Order: sequence, then structure tokens, then C-alpha cells
Amino acid sequence: MKVVIAPDSFKGSISNLDAAIAIAEGWRAVRRADELILKPMADGGEGTLETIALQNSEALRISCNLAHDCFWLLLSDGTAYVELASICGLTLQEKLDPMRSHTYELGRVLRQIAGDSRVSKIILSVGGSASTDGGAGLLMALGARLENANGREIELGGAGLETLSKVDISGVIAAPVGGVICLSDVTNPLLGATGSAAIYSPQKGATSEQVSKLARALERFQEVSGHNDFPGAGAAGGTPYGLSIAWDIEMKSGALAIAEIIGLPEAINAADLVITGEGKLDRQSDYGKVVGTIAELAGRNDKPIMYCVGASEIEMGEKGIALIDIAPSLNDAISDPHRWLIQAGTELALRVKN
Repeated sequence: MKVVIAPDSFKGSISNLDAAIAIAEGWRAVRRADELILKPMADGGEGTLETIALQNSEALRISCNLAHDCFWLLLSDGTAYVELASICGLTLQEKLDPMRSHTYELGRVLRQIAGDSRVSKIILSVGGSASTDGGAGLLMALGARLENANGREIELGGAGLETLSKVDISGVIAAPVGGVICLSDVTNPLLGATGSAAIYSPQKGATSEQVSKLARALERFQEVSGHNDFPGAGAAGGTPYGLSIAWDIEMKSGALAIAEIIGLPEAINAADLVITGEGKLDRQSDYGKVVGTIAELAGRNDKPIMYCVGASEIEMGEKGIALIDIAPSLNDAISDPHRWLIQAGTELALRVKN
């Protein structure tokens, strides 16, 4: 039997690669003759670059030249891959700062990439942002001037947009000739009840009062820039919105695009069984997330699928195992996921009849 093992990371617990290795170890303890194909997956957030690098050994890792260690990838065809989460992501913050967090460093890296003669196209994964600045910071780093009523540049962060009076993009650096693609797993607009501030800023530490202020600041940004809102503009604190003011961009599903990049559809088509998983399986997993995307790919090819997850709000039956159901406690499942993923892999293998 040929089995594809393609989990997402169990965020804050274990990486997608280590999760795949652990599941495979448990599976092999029962079914040594099976061919296991490991395809760790991501959806555009943290771990995306490592996922792509794993499947592209020729890719060059190029330093972002920031205060902390991070890199972008350059493939032989001139495509540059860059990950917001590794540059200005939520996990990099020691203390949450929803009003002043920004995307300026991301803009610095994008400027570096756009100025590299080897680069023909940029693919940016935007998940895991710490900010709600509408992409204003990166826009400024790319050469735009965002000024207040006194003609001075506004402060960085979502709060700075409250004083915005003028947006001048005449100094913005040109994008690569091959274009710019944003990978995201959400379709929220910048503004409104389902917009960036309302839905995502609380996850970044914003109080209800701060959520209202950030929403007004983003409304100000849209009003002054005159740039239309669009589905996906509200991803990563509005990062695609600001980027779209500087450059023409294309929005794509992060999980589906990454699946194609690493050759997952072809692997699934040639497999007899697919195993996937994530930290928590819930009703949102079907909407642009890794698990939902893999289930869709498996369904297209009429391939059976099994799940190995940290916890689940959905009844999985014989098709899945949640670590919290086999570990002594939730804390054990989170603190030692490798051990329990091995056991989960073993138990899943025991359920296969042929």
C-alpha cells in the first residue's frame, strides 16, 4: 500500500515535518511493507518556507538582513518565496502590541527581493501577522509616503493611520516583471463586520476599544487612498490591501497553492490512502485550511482519508484519532506530541484491513 502522510503543523506544539515523521514511525511499526510518502503541508502561515524548501532542495536561502534570523527562498526559475510570519509574525513578539505592530520590515524584505535581478516573480505567504496596519508599513518601506495633515510621515502601526491625510505612491519601487501573488487562507475584506480589525485584531491582543479604533483607522486608510476593498484584503491585518496599492497582486488560496508547489495532488493521485492532521479539527478546517484542502484533493481522486489531530470538534469515527483521547491529559498531548503521534500512527495502521 502507498500512503501519503501530509499533516499541517500542530501550532505551538510540533512542526509539520516532525508530525509527519512521527506518524510514519508509528505506521511502520505495524505495516513495514507499505510505501510512505511524506508531504508536510502548510497554508501560508508559519512554516510555509520550510515546507517549500523541503521539497525544493535546489532553492537558495537568502538572508532578510533584519535584526532577527530569517530568510527568503529563491528557486532556479526566478520565483522568490517570502513568509510574513517569519519576518513580522505574531510568534516573534514577546508582548502583544496591537496598535503599534506593523509590516515595515516585510516591506524592507520585499524591496530587497524586488531589487534582486535574479527574481522574476514574488510569492508572499501572509498568515500569522501580528499587526493590523492595513499593510501601510510595507507600503512605506516600498517607497510610498503616508503623511498626516502637517506633511509628516505617520507613525507606524494601525494607530498611525488615524492621522493619515495623504498617500503618495510615486516613489514606490517597481514589482518584478512576473508579478506578485499573495497566499492566504482567508477571504475577509479589509473593512466591515467581517473585516480585519473586527475578526482578527482580538487574536493579536486588541481590546474592544482598540478594535473600534483600528477599524476606524483602516476606514481612514481606505478613504484617503481611494483604493477599493476586495475579498482577502483583510488577511494578515490587511497586508494584501496595502500591497495592492503599491503593486498589482493576485490572491490565491495558500493551502491549495502550496499543495501544488510541493506536488501533493500528483502524490495523492498515485496513493492508496491519505493521512492528514492539524492541532485542532473543527468546522473551520474545511475553509481554506490544510486539512480541508487535502480532503478535497483526496475526494477528487476518490482516495480514502484518515485524520491524526490534536483535538477534534467533529466526530471522526474509525477515520481519525485525537491525541487528547489517547494521552493522559491535554498537557501531555501538547508537551510530548511526538510520542502520542507515534502511537496515533500505530493505531491508525491497525485499523487498515488489507
